[in-house]
Amino acid sequence: MTYQSFDDAAQQGHHATRLADLRNRMRQEGLDAFIIPRADAHQGEYVADADARLAWLTGFTGSAGFAIVTQRQAGVFIDGRYRVQVKDQVDLAHFTPVPWPETRPSHWLREALPAGGRIGFDPWLHSRKEIEAMESGLEGSGLGLIATEENLVDAIWPDRPAPPVGRARAHDIELAGETSADKRARLAAELKRDGHAAAFLSLPDSISWLLNIRGSDLPKNPVVQGFAVLADDGHVTLFSDPAKFDDDLRRFLGNDVSILHPEGLTPALLDLPGPVRIDPATAPEAAFRLLEQASTHIAPALDPAILPKSRKNSAELRGMREAHLADGVAMVRLLSWLDQQPAGSLTEIDVVRKLEAFRSEAGIYDISFDTICGAGPNGAIVHYRVTEATNRRIDDGEMLLIDSGGQYPNGTTDITRSLPMGAPPPEAVAPYTAVLRGMISLSRARFPVGVSGGHLDALARQYLWHHGQDYDHGTGHGVGAALCVHEGPIRISRTSDLPLQTGMILSNEPGYYREGSFGIRIENLVVVTEVEAEAGRRMLGFETLTLCPIDTRCVDLSAMARDEIDWLNGYHQRVREALTPHLDDSTCDWLDQATRPLGI
Repeated sequence: MTYQSFDDAAQQGHHATRLADLRNRMRQEGLDAFIIPRADAHQGEYVADADARLAWLTGFTGSAGFAIVTQRQAGVFIDGRYRVQVKDQVDLAHFTPVPWPETRPSHWLREALPAGGRIGFDPWLHSRKEIEAMESGLEGSGLGLIATEENLVDAIWPDRPAPPVGRARAHDIELAGETSADKRARLAAELKRDGHAAAFLSLPDSISWLLNIRGSDLPKNPVVQGFAVLADDGHVTLFSDPAKFDDDLRRFLGNDVSILHPEGLTPALLDLPGPVRIDPATAPEAAFRLLEQASTHIAPALDPAILPKSRKNSAELRGMREAHLADGVAMVRLLSWLDQQPAGSLTEIDVVRKLEAFRSEAGIYDISFDTICGAGPNGAIVHYRVTEATNRRIDDGEMLLIDSGGQYPNGTTDITRSLPMGAPPPEAVAPYTAVLRGMISLSRARFPVGVSGGHLDALARQYLWHHGQDYDHGTGHGVGAALCVHEGPIRISRTSDLPLQTGMILSNEPGYYREGSFGIRIENLVVVTEVEAEAGRRMLGFETLTLCPIDTRCVDLSAMARDEIDWLNGYHQRVREALTPHLDDSTCDWLDQATRPLGI
């Protein structure tokens, strides 16, 4: 089975015509600018083909970003992960990459448009928080934001795909650890306590977690797309295509879950009694406007499922540990196989396909994202996706970066390993060691309750900073339990201010990228646990879930502290003990060599 396509999704050659068509449509609507986000109505990182408006218009296929089109300019706003990729994907004669968030869209618009300019946006594709920030940035400029009745890109997209109607399925109680009825009762009790009549849910992973269902609307993310209203009595009205739900699943959901077609959402919001809890950071601006149109009392607050979902219970953690054991077996088989291949005999696609085969044998039903397999300069593209056009032969003496993961019935994995093919490039040794030391520092961190990911981010960067180096992405993202591999709102990043809590699973993935030469990233998943502390104080730390050797051929031991080497040796001993019973003799021999103690 093939899980990943190697086609070029950018469809090069049509974007100038599409841009001209959009500008014509803007003139018809009396708009001077139009905003095209990457997100769909659920603010998801991964979108269905029907919602891939940014890629269709510009050619840029990254998982974050947006475009703003005026009659004279077309800016594609991208963060540090995509500075290299965007230049390869968009037609630079018509689209201009804009560094974001360094350049705020409101400031860009102030310079691009005269006073009185009208800026169109689709209110279903932007959160209220996003629109409020834009309005604040435009204050006093004479520019106005105009919510359009129709999405202007959809209006010029003649062969736009239909929305997905993937089959939904039950997520067993043995894996969920708590019934949907209990989850709904727990969250409904919070609504009653706060005086809220209902909560509006727009995040598919929150809805899938709450109802103990999984879906197939999006590849690699086992969610059911839809919107939901949770009432203070625990009843849920789910707005999703009824064709996704067979009779068995309807019986599983029970009488306290009603399924209505998405077309019923607008009248339902107009008739919903308040106060309604709704999340300004994730819910679409259109939902707020409908509630306001009905004069419904709005209670802005976090999605009520988002933090409970991120705190995994014992059954979810057990499933995640089992999934990581299976995934570790697949990864070690791949790394052992790689070391046996003649120099220059493999391409990036060869490696991706082989890893898919090993993971398939380990029990995945999908990968958790398109595998990033970048050799040499391709490794410096942070979210590189190999295609038939970019596929590169892996030469001796190059660094190879493999960032990948699997969706198992009981858990979700995400792991990155960087390794030299043959002799390590001398210029990669110092940054590789700095990245490894940062990853170890974060792995060993101990911190009091109340500390956020923003407090911890510098631990992973400190050794790169000593050399005047850094990386332009966050250090860690939340990970779902048999759900989305990128799960909000918890992160390890300078911008994160939410305190970490026990049971939360995050990635730990510092990196270093030298454009045109190589990329380095080392990633494990960790879970927040309570650790020993003095009387009267609570402290937290991390338990590493990922089970796979970290390549040591690029490590400068003289740059590492004794306790760092001890941590690495201890981790490798744990990996060896966990995986050896599940490997054949040849792979066991490779694992013994890959995990042999260092510095002894």
